[in-house]
Amino acid sequence: MTSREMPAAPARDLPSRASPYRRLSDGGLEHLEILDQTRLPYQEHWLRLHCLDDAVHAITHMQARGAPLIGLLGAYGIALALWNDASDPALLSARARLSAARPTAAHLDNALNRICRRLTPLPAADRPKIAWREADAIAAEIAAECAAIGQHGLTLLRQWSEKRSGRPLQIMTHCNAGYLATPEYGTALAPVYAGLEAGIESHLWVSETRPRNQGLLTAWELARMGVPYTLTADNAAGLLLLQRRVDAVIVGADRIAANGDVVNKVGTSLKALAARRAGIPFYVAAPGETLDFSAKGGADILIENRDGEELRVTHGIGQTGEITAQRQIAENVAVYNPAFDITPAELVTGIITERGIAAASAADLARMFPDAAAGESA
Repeated sequence: MTSREMPAAPARDLPSRASPYRRLSDGGLEHLEILDQTRLPYQEHWLRLHCLDDAVHAITHMQARGAPLIGLLGAYGIALALWNDASDPALLSARARLSAARPTAAHLDNALNRICRRLTPLPAADRPKIAWREADAIAAEIAAECAAIGQHGLTLLRQWSEKRSGRPLQIMTHCNAGYLATPEYGTALAPVYAGLEAGIESHLWVSETRPRNQGLLTAWELARMGVPYTLTADNAAGLLLLQRRVDAVIVGADRIAANGDVVNKVGTSLKALAARRAGIPFYVAAPGETLDFSAKGGADILIENRDGEELRVTHGIGQTGEITAQRQIAENVAVYNPAFDITPAELVTGIITERGIAAASAADLARMFPDAAAGESA
């Protein structure tokens, strides 16, 4: 049998896409537990959130990561905040604190705006229960959007797979945009999972994504899902792309401007530049909630600058199995630590959304999301 005649891998069921959060009820009070991503991949530890302070801390310190999950945690953070005080001042204060926790991800402000619009007309006594209900609705909608992204991305995987003559697709990603970053499925990894369910095998090239090493989260997740992967140094991406050892790049996004400029984890733009030079498609997978039609271009989007200690101090496993911190750069050394960068629209082959695949252009994004575009221009 020649390679051209090799059949596709049989379709198969994937392991359960365990959610990175779960609801708990204790003595009539609702709580939230999240998988503490600052301890992954070394320890699987569930952290209980009891109040607004817990939710703000979890977002700020990246115990929960990924734009959709951050937005969802913001909504649940409002619900947690209102148990003790559901007054208008308390609602406004909670919204302000959560919004400031991580300013770049569009999902956070969108979720906070939505839940506050829903709660503001209600009597204070009704707000806590409705807040939980609205947050649950947001979670279900994001999961459905991610599933749809997977199916639209699957059309691309089928096309690429035909050219591979039955060999596994070679896909590069950056940061973590899998189920750890969403209620389920993920964004950039959703097409990969949909492909596996359809019998299309993929091998993932996963970059470390320093300094927070979010690529290790992708590696942890892929291992649990049974997806082959290779972890690489961030700076190996250019070599892999120019050697054409990659069929396509698929990344997520934290915010997308009206013209198609993409804000994503720092290091994304370097992959886009190398992919363009190598003639390799570069796709962004993101739900419509990531679009910000009020930002005409990437320059209009606030880029979060994080504490320099993230660069100066590294973490790992000690000899006795505990997570340890080790200083690698002196405290007095000036560092620059942006959490995100901007990938110009002209470097993006397409944006995979829940409504289909759009060109990274103002016209096509407005065509695919006319409701959001009209709302901004109104």
